[in-house]
Amino acid sequence: MKCPRCNSTRSAVTDSRSDESAIRRRRECQECNFRFSTFERVEYSLPAIIKKGGSRQVYKSEKLRAGIERACEKRPVSVETVDSAIENIEKKLQELCVKEIASTEVGNLVMEALKEIDQVAYVRFASVYRAFSDVSDFVDTLENLKSEPLESTVKN
Repeated sequence: MKCPRCNSTRSAVTDSRSDESAIRRRRECQECNFRFSTFERVEYSLPAIIKKGGSRQVYKSEKLRAGIERACEKRPVSVETVDSAIENIEKKLQELCVKEIASTEVGNLVMEALKEIDQVAYVRFASVYRAFSDVSDFVDTLENLKSEPLESTVKN
């Protein structure tokens, strides 16, 4: 570990503390006695996304967030709820232990999450994701939504 002040590679760990997501280490440079902290976290790899046209893209959490936020726009859905949904989707992707996944499978995970969060957001996302061509597609989706047991419209 390089010292941020003098770039020396000689440092000693003076204290280590861990929480559920990282290990924090206090270090002291052996050259200039500068003290600094480092964090050690597990790096998870998420699968590459195979688009409908066959091209492949690196997974980007920002794109997932943008899609969910767009669907939840002007709805009573908290930022914490969106964050939690993204974490759960990414956890499911990691648990699959695959190097590539079809974008349609990711879309299905998003739809599952939105169905539990907010039904209006679910229909908004479904209309874009499934590329509704006419009103009957909306009606079919709404009929399916009505036939399922209603748990909660919004979870905050």
